[in-house]
Amino acid sequence: MAHAAATGIGPLAGVRVVELAGIGPGPFAAMTLADLGADVVRVDRPGGTGLGIDPAADLTNRNKRSVLIDLKSPDGAARVLDLVERADLLIEGNRPGVAERLGIGPEECLARNPRLVYGRMTGWGQDGPLAQSAGHDIGYIALSGALSMIGKADEPPALPANVLGDYAGGALYLVIGLLAALQHARTPDGAGQVVDAAVVDGTAHLTTMIHAMMSAGGWQDRRGGNLLDGGAPFYGSYETADGAYMAVGALETRFYDLFIELLGIKDDVPARKDFGRWDELRAAVAARFKERTRAEWTAVFEGTDACVTPVLTLREAPAHPHLATRATFTEHAGVTQPAPAPRFSATPGSVRRSPALPGADTAEVARDWDLPTR
Repeated sequence: MAHAAATGIGPLAGVRVVELAGIGPGPFAAMTLADLGADVVRVDRPGGTGLGIDPAADLTNRNKRSVLIDLKSPDGAARVLDLVERADLLIEGNRPGVAERLGIGPEECLARNPRLVYGRMTGWGQDGPLAQSAGHDIGYIALSGALSMIGKADEPPALPANVLGDYAGGALYLVIGLLAALQHARTPDGAGQVVDAAVVDGTAHLTTMIHAMMSAGGWQDRRGGNLLDGGAPFYGSYETADGAYMAVGALETRFYDLFIELLGIKDDVPARKDFGRWDELRAAVAARFKERTRAEWTAVFEGTDACVTPVLTLREAPAHPHLATRATFTEHAGVTQPAPAPRFSATPGSVRRSPALPGADTAEVARDWDLPTR
């Protein structure tokens, strides 16, 4: 079957998004939509968000345009509602009730545009005892149980930056919700609705398989005692002679057999199924990895099914041959950055614009969206 010519614009071309400026998962969700071709207009406030990042360097604002609106000014809400009338999606990340007090809550927006999908991004959600409480990624993943799984048994939980909560459990669930609700809104009998995306909800949802394993007796509710959390000596990271690390994921027996053979310890370690001697096996693996550098071990395992890879830093990752071949990272305006994901055969996404500067696109958006003059 022949495929349509690739457009480079993305599958969401023609979808209009209003993003009320915020920090964390909301901007990342809007960036993801923009990467996939949506026309995202970010409503920035005079004075910025207070995050302290140079707007020109904030990659989460790439592929967007920005207008400057003082939401507390007499015509602030009216100007936002002019955008809402012409939009398909809206993203806001304030505490519950703030948008309502500004006159741009779901009631006002859906009255103006009944097919609008109104996306709300928070940590705790729109209701519940903690809904009005301040919070950050670490608290959300702590309460959802996810943080308790990460790290060594005899150490405090390890922090996965804010990737697990804000972005995986928050932003990407908001994107899923927005696209699902947009699909519904575009059906003959469909209508707009509110999407309540909470980091605690999304992060809890990410642990579904772990809960299944726990209920089946295959997962202990503690850190460092399970197959995928560092409890197994053949699934974890090991230091090399130069202070770097190799990641081992030799779960299946045939991969494990190849792993210990290439590591050179096949005849010197206890059987994999001898759980009582796993500490001995782990010590042998660790000692062997310390004998060579990361580059040397990479050469040993490269191209094999031993499931062993070097642990690369953020700066090293773009140059890896596999990622370079796939263009997993891209360069735009002299800045190396992750490329849009996932991939589409006919309508690929792309990095088209550098981060939007606050208010820089007001006139352009007014023209393209046919906004009334006020």
